Amino acid sequence: MFALVFGAVRTRAAQALTILVLTAIAAAVAAAGPWYGFAAVGKAADAYLRAAPADQRIVTVTQRLDTEGRPDAALGRFTDQARAGLPPGAGAGTGGMTHHIEVRTGPGSVRVDLAHRQEFCDHVRLDGACPAARGEVAISHEAARRLGAGLGGNLEMLTIASGVPLSLRVVGLYALTDVTGPYWANRLFRAASGPDPLFTAAATFEHPQLLSPMMAYDVVLPDALLRGAGGFDLDAELTAADRRLGQSQLRLTSLARPLHQAIVRDRALILNGVTASGAQLLILTWFAIGLAGWYTLRDRRADAGLLKLRGVSRSGRLRLAWGQHLVPLVAGVLFGAPAGYLLAWALAGPVPAAADRATALTYSAAAVAAVLFGGLAVLAAVEATVLGRPVAALLQRAASGRGTWRPALVDTVLLAVAAVAIYQARSGGPADGLGRAALALATLAVGLVAARLLSLATDRGGAAALRSGRLLTGLTALRISRSPGTDRLFALVVVSVALFVTAAGGWAAENEARAARSAAELGAHRVLNVGAANRTVLLNAVRGADPGGREAMAVVRNRTENVQVLEVDTARLGAVAGWRPEYGRAATLPAAAAAAALTPLPLVTGDRLTLNARRDGPADVVLTLHLQHEGTGQPAAVGFGTLRGGDQTVTVPVTACATAPGCRIIRWDLTTPPNRTGRTEAPPAGTAVTVRGLGQGAPATPVLDATALGDIARWRVGTNGAALDLVAADGTLRLATDPNVTKEDRVGVEAWASDSLLPLPALLAGPVPERWVGGDALLPAYGEPVPVQVTGSVAALPAVGGAGLLVDLDTTRRLAADADPGGQFQVWLAPSARPGIVEALTAGGLTVTAETDVTAYADRLGVQSPAILVRFELLAGAAALLLAAAIVAVAATVDRRSLAEQFAALRVQGLPRRVAVRTGWAGTAALIISGLLGGVLAALLAIAVTRRAVPPFTDGWAVLAPPGPLDPLVAALAVAVALIVLGLTGLIALQPLMRSLREGEAGR
Repeated sequence: MFALVFGAVRTRAAQALTILVLTAIAAAVAAAGPWYGFAAVGKAADAYLRAAPADQRIVTVTQRLDTEGRPDAALGRFTDQARAGLPPGAGAGTGGMTHHIEVRTGPGSVRVDLAHRQEFCDHVRLDGACPAARGEVAISHEAARRLGAGLGGNLEMLTIASGVPLSLRVVGLYALTDVTGPYWANRLFRAASGPDPLFTAAATFEHPQLLSPMMAYDVVLPDALLRGAGGFDLDAELTAADRRLGQSQLRLTSLARPLHQAIVRDRALILNGVTASGAQLLILTWFAIGLAGWYTLRDRRADAGLLKLRGVSRSGRLRLAWGQHLVPLVAGVLFGAPAGYLLAWALAGPVPAAADRATALTYSAAAVAAVLFGGLAVLAAVEATVLGRPVAALLQRAASGRGTWRPALVDTVLLAVAAVAIYQARSGGPADGLGRAALALATLAVGLVAARLLSLATDRGGAAALRSGRLLTGLTALRISRSPGTDRLFALVVVSVALFVTAAGGWAAENEARAARSAAELGAHRVLNVGAANRTVLLNAVRGADPGGREAMAVVRNRTENVQVLEVDTARLGAVAGWRPEYGRAATLPAAAAAAALTPLPLVTGDRLTLNARRDGPADVVLTLHLQHEGTGQPAAVGFGTLRGGDQTVTVPVTACATAPGCRIIRWDLTTPPNRTGRTEAPPAGTAVTVRGLGQGAPATPVLDATALGDIARWRVGTNGAALDLVAADGTLRLATDPNVTKEDRVGVEAWASDSLLPLPALLAGPVPERWVGGDALLPAYGEPVPVQVTGSVAALPAVGGAGLLVDLDTTRRLAADADPGGQFQVWLAPSARPGIVEALTAGGLTVTAETDVTAYADRLGVQSPAILVRFELLAGAAALLLAAAIVAVAATVDRRSLAEQFAALRVQGLPRRVAVRTGWAGTAALIISGLLGGVLAALLAIAVTRRAVPPFTDGWAVLAPPGPLDPLVAALAVAVALIVLGLTGLIALQPLMRSLREGEAGR
């Protein structure tokens, strides 16, 4: 039997090679699919973990705890309890404690956090020593400036509750290292507002004022837990841990859940999508193998008849038939499976997790086995249709006509399945049931209907053409209509072309969507995250590095309590930002900001200021002028002392503004003199100060003259302190305490200088913030609550997406003045930015902490599920096209001898050789071209009825409308590729027949 099998394979090498090629293609994709999917899952998880901010990687346990005067022991017990309650495998963490304190600063006090944290000195740069004893503290350079204490200085902690004094000695000045790392992700140990925390030794918390600190324990979750390796459900484990810790009054907080859920969701989407595409290709492969078996059945039918004459049993004939197929099937698997594995490795790389590697190999083996045994079963079913026929029927050269009810029944069943899949895709989404294969089944339905129509048209049209004398058209049509299996071949070509075209369209559309999202989320072609002391330094550094305003733009991404805010240097917006139609007109906000801007007040550049003023009222008052350096952004307060009653002229020294360009005026403060505790209050009702002039230098040159003081547009009342009556008239500025002031007002009254008209112009994306509905539109973060005027409502804005505000950075900088609104400092670079722009920014005082561009951002998105799936779909579509090409080759060659004989007979009857040659070409060409057209039609109809669109991003981002799933240019290129592949295959397969027709040897 083995000899007969190998002899049959050797005799029909072309047929065996066809089965081998089909099996190798399918086995390659089947082996590649699971490995590709699990490798892509690993890369996607890595991308999520790399892009995730540090606060999404940590778990924090907190508790307000009474230390009973033994902070070290209390911290140890707390960390042990927290560690025991966390999920298994979480690892060791970092403990700490923090407490709010009041620190005396001259006449007043400042609220600041006093903290102790394990390993603090390993995560900062220290000038000086690490705090080691009670009362020793390390403070940041910014806190040292704001608190007025340097290295070796002392800070007095106000201890009103305990009455026990505590002097803190500054032994070190610190600067944070790895600011974006997990150590500093806990906001308890970062300044929310006010000075940075003071870090001290644990023994400092023995003070009676500090017996109830907030304890905190931070754990950086391992990547394996965040990935959900081995089916680990981090969400459920954190919930259980929170329940366990809550029984001991400990609170667990973590932002790791969304990160873990995104990784798990992306994993499921990738694996399900790859499985669906692989299953579609597997079914198409079985169909192609069965069609190839049907086309090559003629020769094997004669063998079966001879074996039956010789008395070979049915099982023996079946073993021989199966054996002929098993050899090329096994050979195809042996060639295809390793090639598919190497292909998957080249496309997606290795599978990082050992458990996933074992699973991927298991699934690959199962998929390859499905190709092998499914193909064998299909070929066996084809053989079974003839093995039971009589010997006479088997030995006939022409196959007897097959009944029409079986294929009609199969077509009806397939159409019904396609209808169910389309319904599910339209109603419940393509992830439900047959909805995953809705597109392929819809194209199959179109292909089957088109095949029926083609058979009908060619049958009737061919006869009509012959009667009218159009030989080429008639013979070509009849060849198509009367060749067995042509309708199935046509359907296969239609489905394969449709899958390839839609896959190419989806791949191109997904690339376009990723590029658009990358540009929208970044805001510009290239974005630098930078560190700067304040907004003034940021603006000056960018403007100094790019004086022309065409290459770089200063940006601050901020968030108030109710809305995202993007602050930009609006004069550069159109030149640097990647502006889209969804953002509205690029000139809207710059024009509004320019219209609201006022001519700045003169800068203070001298070494002294002279005030001409009058004080009215019963109480002494202190008048302070707050300034801000326009080069460094550092604030400076100029106190004119306690004003006596009546008119007076006061001259005081100024040292902070001598360096160019000088200082701008921020506000006037009116307070009582400090009391015994150093506190100041709002002056009592009836107190007023009238400013008549302000000069600088000697002799004094005007800084605030009568024009500036008497213009009410240049002054606004502060709202944080006591109410103030502000009158600008007759060349003077009068500040008077409102009669409704009470003793509960613990701060002074303020009059702010205005450099622009309010409300603040802004572009709004999305709905109006909830807190604005029925109330005032205010931004609370910029020193004083700032009224906002929406100058335009748009669908989206760069960086902030579909909900947020776009405002002018220079305006918010001036409004915030010496306050710190926070935010992420960035520099946006245009595509034309010169190579040395980063060095110029660094020289201007900025520190670049991170850098990315549109390409890198798109590449990061490119390892998530949408991009992964469309790439695999394109691979499966290409494989489907190759399957169709192989069957086209089989169809073109299998009837070569009978066609040659038919053409020879027609030549004898007078058919011109030229017509015979053209007819030989035209049959295959017409089938390919009609299949291409049918494939394009099937793709269009399938996309329409299934509502197929570009796969959504895993995180649900949908700020911009996705591109169409079938771009005309991409579709045309895909059709051209399909035409080349199918056309070249048919051309090569027809060469022997064409050669015989040209040489006049058709009858031989």
